[in-house]
Amino acid sequence: MAAATRIAIFPLPGALLFPRTRLPLHIFEPRYRAMIADAVAGDQQIGMIQPRDETKVPPLFEVGCLGRITRCESLPDGRYNIVLTGISRFRIVSEADVATLYRQVDVSFDDFDDQGEQPPLASATRAALEIEAKRFAERHGFVVDWASVAQVDDESLVNGIAQIAPFDPVAKQALLETAALVDRCGMIIQLMQFEAADMGGHGDNDRLQ
Repeated sequence: MAAATRIAIFPLPGALLFPRTRLPLHIFEPRYRAMIADAVAGDQQIGMIQPRDETKVPPLFEVGCLGRITRCESLPDGRYNIVLTGISRFRIVSEADVATLYRQVDVSFDDFDDQGEQPPLASATRAALEIEAKRFAERHGFVVDWASVAQVDDESLVNGIAQIAPFDPVAKQALLETAALVDRCGMIIQLMQFEAADMGGHGDNDRLQ
């Protein structure tokens, strides 16, 4: 087992970062402004992870994703607009006792093989995802350019939906921790179908097929 790596973390409920995906963030709290300033002056990396609750110092889920700051806009009042690009998921080994305003953890990357792109989805699986995504978007009133969506590669589409869909944090965490893209896709389809069932079925949305 490789030695643990210490990283700064940004705990944010509902915010997922996946390898090779991007996550735009607006940084305004003083502790996280300090974190971004330190990261920019250092290795440009921070970890995204979900807190388990909304207490002052919340316990954390065990798995997050390390990201590199690939765009950083420093605003005059000290805030930042940044874009993180995912590198690899990690598992927390322990939390570090540090003097920084922001939290730091020691992590292991041993459980994840995130360096190579995932195999593409079968065409039927991709079609099923797009059908459920259209139904989901209609239920929520989302305006989507479906012609552009059709041009997006499988990994970007699956992980993009996992990022932006308003699933609860536990469901989002399960998506993050799922290893294979096809399994993550299947879980997204199930979550969308469960929601549709809770709302009384697809109804007129069947016409989207």
